[in-house]
Amino acid sequence: MLRGAMPDAVRTSEEDLAGLPDYPFAPRYREVDGLRVAHIDEGEGAPVIFMHGEPTWSYLWRKVIPPVRDAGFRCIAPDLVGFGASDKPTDIDWYTYDRHVAMASTLLDDLDLRAATMVVHDWGGPIGLRLAVEHPERIERLVILDTGLFTGHQRMTDAWQAFRDFVERTEDLPVGFLVRGACKKDPGDEVIAAYDAPFPSVASKAGARAFPLLIPRSPDAPGAPAGQRVQQALREDRRPTLILWADSDPCFRRRWASASPPRSAGHLRGLSRTRATSSRRTRGR
Repeated sequence: MLRGAMPDAVRTSEEDLAGLPDYPFAPRYREVDGLRVAHIDEGEGAPVIFMHGEPTWSYLWRKVIPPVRDAGFRCIAPDLVGFGASDKPTDIDWYTYDRHVAMASTLLDDLDLRAATMVVHDWGGPIGLRLAVEHPERIERLVILDTGLFTGHQRMTDAWQAFRDFVERTEDLPVGFLVRGACKKDPGDEVIAAYDAPFPSVASKAGARAFPLLIPRSPDAPGAPAGQRVQQALREDRRPTLILWADSDPCFRRRWASASPPRSAGHLRGLSRTRATSSRRTRGR
């Protein structure tokens, strides 16, 4: 772990997250470096780990977990520190790529997860894929959804740059507004309110604001060398992998897929054509 002084943090109450639509799950908690970290743990069988991205939380997986659980799997969906029911350090500089990975890795050890399938989306990709590379004895399969590895070599899109600039200058980040804008179909006001629920104050949004600012824009920027190491490791990896890619994601281009998973670029291009999930980032979060 990257230990240091215990940060000031906002703790979202269970009452704030009670009664959300299609979310009957009760969070479970662990204590990590003085922070309360939450996850969902549903069902029995081989584990499937669902890693959310920015600025979502485990609520993202509310419609995916029941059928996977009912098919005989143990579904585990962590809330990254700064999101969902997990504590939210208020200092934006507290959040780093290395710290997110270190905090998330404690879930694998504390629950002694083995033979797991890692499902990653958005920022869950750089975190979850690095966990898969660094803990191959625990992760057997990968499912990659609209994400990539940040190596500092990618040219980020104009849409992403506009998003980054907006986040950098907006202290009171409109989380629900951003989620609504990333959906192909409007999920409705109740769902948008559920995405807003874990963020009751400006101070609680530091983690959501931090992620876009952590993406390295040069190969030697913080986080880029780690992304490069994971990328190289995955190019030689032979674990079963499924990739689902939106056909016109404004931020994550399909060509990024060829840099992430353990298959040839030609195979991935064909898969991303046939498995496109929507014309926007998600069909309906």
